[in-house]
Amino acid sequence: MLLAADVGNTNVVFALIDQGEIKARWRIASDPRRTGDEYAVWLLQLAEFQGFDSGDIDQVIIGSVVPRAIHNLTVLSEKYLGITPLIAGQGAAEWGFELDIEQPSSLGADRALNTIAAHEKYEGDLIVIDFGTATTFDVVDFNGAYKGGIIAPGINLSLDALVGNTAKLPRIAIEKPGSDSVIGRNTEDQMLIGVFWGYVSLIEGLIARMKKEIGRPATVVATGGLAVLFDEHTDLFDQVDSDLTLNGLGILAGRSA
Repeated sequence: MLLAADVGNTNVVFALIDQGEIKARWRIASDPRRTGDEYAVWLLQLAEFQGFDSGDIDQVIIGSVVPRAIHNLTVLSEKYLGITPLIAGQGAAEWGFELDIEQPSSLGADRALNTIAAHEKYEGDLIVIDFGTATTFDVVDFNGAYKGGIIAPGINLSLDALVGNTAKLPRIAIEKPGSDSVIGRNTEDQMLIGVFWGYVSLIEGLIARMKKEIGRPATVVATGGLAVLFDEHTDLFDQVDSDLTLNGLGILAGRSA
């Protein structure tokens, strides 16, 4: 069984994957100071609570956009599981696809893993949108090559900046406004319209521009926590795949076995 760790700027997601199927997943806040011992106490107890035996884990892969976290997760793997982990993008776990961009080494592990999984699962040219701390838009051509993309502030990051830099605006939850009107009648409605429909407009505009530049039909694949929210209230996406990054880790680990 494979233990996959997807380390983002906000959360670390661990998953147990058996023959390509995700059997369990757990999430913890990202903190590069968290030690391998702390990870072990938290993770191995959760696995046991759900009936999994750490002795069944025979492979570990780490994909991280937080370089400082890799060492402590390596300690977790080697000290508590007796396994030298694969590091996504390095050594036996090199990406294995063309990076047709000016600075290949700058591509985040999450975006590379999304590229692998999206090309494996969907045909033709792809636009992959990942709603994380940042919202990223990535173009993958029909041969699986990574062609470039866009990085935009994540919607929560945008809301934090709005609330944190104003004296009177309240904290609001991100959700679809109760009305389809884009003329708000009170402060909270006006904020929600700006955040939700403003972000929808950003996504629509960027997708349209990317499709025009690609010049061929492109399938839009969305992943990340807020993909479902936008999918429920718009028709922006052709596919919503919440486990795209974890699936990328599983595919990469399978190729490296």
